[in-house]
Formats: sequence, structure tokens, C-alpha cells
Amino acid sequence: MSSTGWAPPTTGPSRGRSIRLVIEPIDGMEPGTIGFRATGRVTRQEYHDTLLPAMKAAAEAGEVRMVFAVGPGFEKFEVGALAEDTKAGMTLGLGHPRSWKRTALVTDVDWITHALHLFAWLTPGEVKAYGLDGLEDAKTWVAG
Repeated sequence: MSSTGWAPPTTGPSRGRSIRLVIEPIDGMEPGTIGFRATGRVTRQEYHDTLLPAMKAAAEAGEVRMVFAVGPGFEKFEVGALAEDTKAGMTLGLGHPRSWKRTALVTDVDWITHALHLFAWLTPGEVKAYGLDGLEDAKTWVAG
């Protein structure tokens, strides 16, 4: 386990090779907040089955305070996962714009940080980026 409290996810067989479980909840989130970590290769199905239900429940409850960490060990978002994210943004973001309070993106992946800065104005609520070493700070900020 690293100093950030993160250990690599377990592996499992898939088409004769080993893959990582790629979206998992982040431990130690404050009540009223949600947090997920993406590693490996994020697929549409995993995004839809793991991340989307939690975001939908929080949006419908009226308060989304979320940490989304990308890495370490992140490979890529598959096209289907990006499409699912866009669809979720349209449905949950536009459908519940006042529900989104704070979203923290925790990553050391440059293109993701740059994309956040480019498109933050489209995102409801406050958005803030942190490096991977800032996970605990992100959790505190989102809860505040």
C-alpha cells in the first residue's frame, strides 16, 4: 500500500490475460460524499455499472460531492466509457444542475487535467484538480 492509502486492485482472467478491476470506491469518504478510483482500462460497462448508479443517487438526493481519482496504473478510457460519461453529464448535469456541489479530480495524467481546465465551465458546481498525492485534501475539500 502506498502513502496515499491505495493498493493496486485485484486482477482476474479476461480472454486469456490478466486485467485490473478498474473502477472501485475510495475508502474513508465522509458521509454525504462519494469517491471512486479508476485504474487500468475503463470500459463502458464498468462505468455504467459502478460509477453511474452512485452519481445518479447523489444527484437525485440533491447533493453531489464527489472525488474521482484517476491512477496510478491508469491506461485509458475506452470510447464507450467516454460516451457513457458524456451521456451522464447531459442527463445528470443538465437534469440536476443544482445538485452538483463539488467535484474533485485527482490525477497525475496530464491530458485529463488539461481537459478538466478546458471544460470546467460546462460542469455544474465547483470543480478542482489535485495531484495523486492530494487525495486526502480532495476528500476534505469535497466534504466542506
